[in-house]
Amino acid sequence: MIAFTVPGQPIGKGRPRIGKVGQHARMFTPAKTVNYEGLIAHSAQAAMHGAPLVEGPVSVALSIDCQIPASWSGKKQRMALAGEVMPTTKPDADNVAKILCDAINGVVWKDDVQVVELTLKKRYSVVPGVAVRIVELEAA
Repeated sequence: MIAFTVPGQPIGKGRPRIGKVGQHARMFTPAKTVNYEGLIAHSAQAAMHGAPLVEGPVSVALSIDCQIPASWSGKKQRMALAGEVMPTTKPDADNVAKILCDAINGVVWKDDVQVVELTLKKRYSVVPGVAVRIVELEAA
């Protein structure tokens, strides 16, 4: 099992943008996405402790902890911590899973096609971040 936490407010995978270089259009990944992918890769690399890449199918569990808005009343903040108010705002849970799986290609596994099980939950927390647990499954 490989477990690590990506600190900070979770960010979803940004859509590629089109930019113009001279007379040519080119696709580029938004800087916010690139920076967050680097943070994820760094966190995963530290958890690997030099172990070889996982080669078989894997199960991934994500716990997405979102920051509670400071503008909310104390009562609403307590309700969010108790799970009575859910984070139905950005980032989308599936986009967080996408950025995370893409960022650890070549760090934890060869390619994210190896993910055959994915579970996630998105909640509010005092400390924002994404807790990741990866378990290598036995091939059937």
